[in-house]
Amino acid sequence: MTKIYWENDANTNAFQGKTVAVLGYGSQGKAHANNLRDSGVNVVLGLRPQGKTWQQAKQDDWQPVEPAAAVKVADMVAILTPDMTQAELYKQAVAPNLKAGAAVLFAHGFNVHFGEIKPDKNIDIIMIAPKGPGALVRRQYEEGKGVPCLVAIYQDASGTALERAIAYGHAIGGTRGGIIETTFAEETETDLFGEQAVLCGGATELIIAGWETLVEAGYQPEVAYFECLHELKLIVDLIYEGGITKMHEFISDTAKYGDLTRGARIVDASTRARMKEVLTEIRNGKFAQEWIEENKTGSKNYKAMLDRDFNHPIEKLGKELRANMSWIKEQAKPAKELVGSKHQ
Repeated sequence: MTKIYWENDANTNAFQGKTVAVLGYGSQGKAHANNLRDSGVNVVLGLRPQGKTWQQAKQDDWQPVEPAAAVKVADMVAILTPDMTQAELYKQAVAPNLKAGAAVLFAHGFNVHFGEIKPDKNIDIIMIAPKGPGALVRRQYEEGKGVPCLVAIYQDASGTALERAIAYGHAIGGTRGGIIETTFAEETETDLFGEQAVLCGGATELIIAGWETLVEAGYQPEVAYFECLHELKLIVDLIYEGGITKMHEFISDTAKYGDLTRGARIVDASTRARMKEVLTEIRNGKFAQEWIEENKTGSKNYKAMLDRDFNHPIEKLGKELRANMSWIKEQAKPAKELVGSKHQ
């Protein structure tokens, strides 16, 4: 049975007389640091001197220090920088400066699970992973609510690793929404699969394939844009709010019949087989090594693929159409932090 922790499961005294170092002030780092501080936790920010986030932190009434200096005084170190910076940060600033008995916390298991970070056995290695972007984590906290989180223990050297993790999750608001117990492997592998097969890779390829199919058949690109991209938000919002059931409640009978009789022809057995291939490459480390090597060699392929997506005709057309949608401009700021930013 899935274990979920709530507010009454948290040790609210766990951080009395303790210091938490937050390394990173991006989507998650900013939210965690501010939520922790507002919960009464003594927080020190460890950032690159004079970097962009250094200046932002100072504007938010922080007095950041270099990462190594932050680690030296901390009883818990939260590493909340992008995945590809964490291994070097751990090697250079964290490992040599950890206090005896200090815990190290992650919001995503990539580097630990795939062996890029290999911590000493005498350290608590824990995870609190909010299931939402930092802006939402902060906003929900300020409203007295909370974003659900995942908790995982990789190493329990102290015997109190879970208690420490739940206390941290509580301090950022996670116990208000529920903290679900998992493992580093499960969180990492499901997160990567969701991004690749459904949320990002799957969704964008489906949009583009649908748009190209209509345009190649002679339909107006603008009409195809609205049918295959623009209206997707309406459907996703319904699913987000009440699952597939709510979506079926609000769409027409014609749409429902088309869904039930044609959907499985688009995502069929061959699609599921390729999804399994993608999952296998995640689980056996092939994707991780490919991504790590891509970064080590200058990210040329990555940048070229991004340019290809950014220069697709649907993007130029979409930019022109959205220029006339005033309501989108009003929602632009929250939309900047979505999938992928939820653990950085």
